[in-house]
This record gives sequence, structure tokens and C-alpha cells, in this order.
Amino acid sequence: MSLGNNLFNARKKSGLSQEEVAGRLGVSRQTISKWELDETLPDICQSKRLANLYGLSLDELIEFDIDVKEIQEVIDRTSDEVTEKIDWTKAWSKKYPILATYQNEVEIQGYAAQLKRMLQDLEKKYGYNELDAFLVLKDILAYVWKCRKKQE
Repeated sequence: MSLGNNLFNARKKSGLSQEEVAGRLGVSRQTISKWELDETLPDICQSKRLANLYGLSLDELIEFDIDVKEIQEVIDRTSDEVTEKIDWTKAWSKKYPILATYQNEVEIQGYAAQLKRMLQDLEKKYGYNELDAFLVLKDILAYVWKCRKKQE
């Protein structure tokens, strides 16, 4: 996504018009329009002011992704009680159907025993509690996945 698109999406997410942003920054509405259309770029000082106005860091503004930002906000607002009620396998199986069917094909107990040993190793070796060890193992699996995808 371009910087202009990021600026447009961040402004819309903030509920501000081009006129409002222009007024707060002391520039014309046309300047805001040109930035959002990638015709020109804001200087670093204006970029920092835009980030502050939109409640983002400069890095977040440059890499602004409305979907990722919205997902993060939902995660932040979700309580532990609600999270525990969610059937994550069912929820994710809509996107990844294998999650609804693998239980009938895979020897779950064998893999579960190996994973349990890995969790216990993380707990013992690094002093992690059960949840932290699980999250670290999940993150290691994600790392392995990314490495495999890069090799393709």
C-alpha cells in the first residue's frame, strides 16, 4: 500500500475530513489531497504531526493497514472471559477447513505428547508459566512457518 493510501485510511479511521486535518496542520485541503493521492509527500515534520493527529507512531502511519489496526483493536478490547468462550477451532475452520476435519485423520495423542514435552521443557528451562510456554511454542511454530514460506 502507498503512503497516500495509508494517510487516507488513517484520516478516515480518525473520522476527520481533509479540511479538518488541513486546519490543524496549517496547510491547504489541496495539500492533504495531494499527499493522499501520492502526488506529493509531507515532509518529516508534517508526517510526525499527522501521526500524532491520528494517534499513531510515525512507523505505524507509514505502514498503516486498516485491517490490521482494526483486528488489533478488537483483540485489545476482548476480555479473557470472552476469549475463553470462543471455540477457536470452529472460528478459524471457516477460513481453514482442515481445522474442522483433521481430528478424524491425525493421531492427536502422539503429537500432543511431543508438544507437552516441549511445553514442559520451556517451563523448566526458562521458568515460563504454562500459558507463556504455550505462547512461546505457538510463536516458534509461526517462525518455522514463515521460514518455510520464504524458501518456496
